[in-house]
Amino acid sequence: MSLPRYGEYKDSGVAWFDKVPVHWEPSVLKRVVSRIESGVSVNAVDAPASSGEPGVLKTSCVYAGNFDPSENKAVVEDELSRVACPVTAGTLIVSRMNTPALVGAAGFVAESAENLFLPDRLWQVHFVGASAKFVHCWTNSPSYRAQVQMACAGTSASMQNLSQDEFLRFVLPLPSPSEQAAIAAFLDHETAKIDALIAEQEKLIALLAEKRQATISHAVTKGLNPSAPMKDSDVAWLGEVPAHWDVKPLGFLCLAISYGFTNPMPTTDDGPYLLTANDVAMGSVNYETARRTSAEAFRNELTEKSRPKLGDILVTKDGTLGRVALFDGPEACINQSVASLRVDSKLALPRFLSIALAGGVYQERMVFDAGGTTIKHIYISRLGKMAIALPPPFEQGRIVAHVEAEQAKLDALVSEAKNGIALLQERRSALIAAAVTGQIDVRHVPLR
Repeated sequence: MSLPRYGEYKDSGVAWFDKVPVHWEPSVLKRVVSRIESGVSVNAVDAPASSGEPGVLKTSCVYAGNFDPSENKAVVEDELSRVACPVTAGTLIVSRMNTPALVGAAGFVAESAENLFLPDRLWQVHFVGASAKFVHCWTNSPSYRAQVQMACAGTSASMQNLSQDEFLRFVLPLPSPSEQAAIAAFLDHETAKIDALIAEQEKLIALLAEKRQATISHAVTKGLNPSAPMKDSDVAWLGEVPAHWDVKPLGFLCLAISYGFTNPMPTTDDGPYLLTANDVAMGSVNYETARRTSAEAFRNELTEKSRPKLGDILVTKDGTLGRVALFDGPEACINQSVASLRVDSKLALPRFLSIALAGGVYQERMVFDAGGTTIKHIYISRLGKMAIALPPPFEQGRIVAHVEAEQAKLDALVSEAKNGIALLQERRSALIAAAVTGQIDVRHVPLR
């Protein structure tokens, strides 16, 4: 889309944006904000409020750059008298305290919600002389984010605070009310189209992930020969398997199944890696996110079970359980949230077993066997009893080669979809930045 520019520009006089249309006037937020309300932190259950039931917003209600009222928690009865600041239409909800990437995140409130209230980490900003919807568009621009980053302070790099005084000093380019409305309407229309394209790509990625698991599941439970005679596995959830395959408990195929250290370990800038469930992705280990411990502690404070060897299979057993990766070094230890499977290579190829456990049928079984209410976990004793369909070793190798070839094709499609999303997001950001700073003139653009 080729969009016109305004006829004449002038220097804005501020550092956050260069030239603006000659009839625009940069303004500090203080001049257009009538008041800022803060909420109250109250005790709530970890579930959304039912219709008509009082709820308190979660800070995640503005994480995506829009206001999502479904991101709330039901207030416990004893706290109902303490709730404050109901959600009001035509305002901006702003996160005043969060991580560096999310502090200052904002969402426009289109409809009032009398039963939804703010916590103390969110503001509700009321405007006079400026459209809240236009200001919301501007909060998604680089000039706003740059000012947030300059203004925020905090005792740690992971949590930052934005004060009201600093917020009110922010400078935004301000056109006439009619232009604000035209720009907001244009951006609503155009970003909705971009968001729809992004959603299509995200749906494709999800479908490819399902296809990946289905491809693995079929190969590791039915084999590659569609004409092979089948037999009942005698395991209801596993169904039929090729007649010449065995069905064995996972523990039978392993020399050892264990989990890692439970006591705190010292951390250092270098040394062996300390791997937790957060560092194990599906199919790989994220060493770049992992902490490290001292070589001395690694040698003296850890038992053998906490130190995986090359070829061991790592399985996350707590929280987001079931992520599987083949340990490929470098030197590392695991904590109690990660299980280590040392495979008997005479019975199973470690690579085959790691691929099999990533398949949908075994992933679903691990979740089924897991305990816990809010945080799921699977005991290694239960994991060791899980039935595994086991082809002969030579067939395991053929299945590994087939699955890896299919995965490479799917990975290429996922990569292409992710690149498409990145380009669409760049387009979205550039369009917003250009519109709210007057670099394009959208007043007379037809909305189709």
